Amino acid sequence: MANYALAYTGGSTSEDEAERKAVMDAWGTWFGSIGDGVVDAGNPFGASTSISADGTVRDGAPSKLSGYSIISADSLASASDVAKRCPVLQGGGNVEVYEIVPVM
Repeated sequence: MANYALAYTGGSTSEDEAERKAVMDAWGTWFGSIGDGVVDAGNPFGASTSISADGTVRDGAPSKLSGYSIISADSLASASDVAKRCPVLQGGGNVEVYEIVPVM
């Protein structure tokens, strides 16, 4: 088993409380389906900056990441299968899946 970072981009949040609750319920159901494979449910990201090699700091990051989760899976393909069911996709977002290489 290895750990995989699921990096979320995009997605939307409704102004309607009932719709927000439905989305949060979908996340809870999805995490429940992963079970012990959830290493860190993660969180959404807020404001960001980006720093270039020359030290210049700019508001906003070009990747537009909106959040993350960390899961455990047998392979990148298995982690990708889990990501295919992620609720962020229902809100128009995307999921990038990265194997975490433990070097530290």
